[in-house]
Amino acid sequence: MLKTLVADFRVVFERDPAARNGLEVITSYPGFHALAMHRFSHWLWNLGIPVIPRLLSHLARFLTGIEIHPGATIGRGVFIDHGMGVVIGETAIVGDYALIYQGVTLGGTGKESGKRHPTLGENVVVGAGAKVLGNIQIGNNVRIGAGSVVLREVPSDCTVVGVPGRVVYRSGERVEPLDHGRLPDSEAQVIRALVDRIEALEREVQAINQAATPTLEHELATVVAASRGERVVCRIQDRTIDEFFDGAGI
Repeated sequence: MLKTLVADFRVVFERDPAARNGLEVITSYPGFHALAMHRFSHWLWNLGIPVIPRLLSHLARFLTGIEIHPGATIGRGVFIDHGMGVVIGETAIVGDYALIYQGVTLGGTGKESGKRHPTLGENVVVGAGAKVLGNIQIGNNVRIGAGSVVLREVPSDCTVVGVPGRVVYRSGERVEPLDHGRLPDSEAQVIRALVDRIEALEREVQAINQAATPTLEHELATVVAASRGERVVCRIQDRTIDEFFDGAGI
């Protein structure tokens, strides 16, 4: 336990540029305090001691604003930055050197028994306000953007953003743990693709009107069929749009 606490202490200086000295970390970092109290309560939980582990967890929540169930398994070198509003469920597993920002929830999706919370691999970064829900596996070196909601398993070396969360990088360009400004906007990309498609269709319709070919009658018939509720096959094959609606690979 002591080696794990030392790793938790040292990683603060690697992940937080505001950390200036050891005394400041020991006295003023709620994430470190919450993890230290969790290490002890988790040890008591594994011994089968009743009540006391939950009481310590509740006390840690009161002091730090971070709620970690004593049954959760937290790896070494984990850093909870700021931490207010972080919730980690009973069967959650957090791998070594994960970085968790404020407002993150590692929760369940129902009242099922057994393993019902997510498992995070090593070096995972979970942005502020992100929600990872259910018994799902998050691979190593995954980056989850702020405000994302992840409901499906994510392979290693991916970047996930959006609601629901979508993979936007898979073993691609490396994103630094603190550089959240470089995360792409998948919704904006899809809207841009749709706008480009609409503009292209408008040009085609204008050309058809000018040519006054029989094709115009076919297009009008298609519009009429759609207005009557008849099924019209969509010919849009834009990859970005398809991936957006299909979950972008998750």
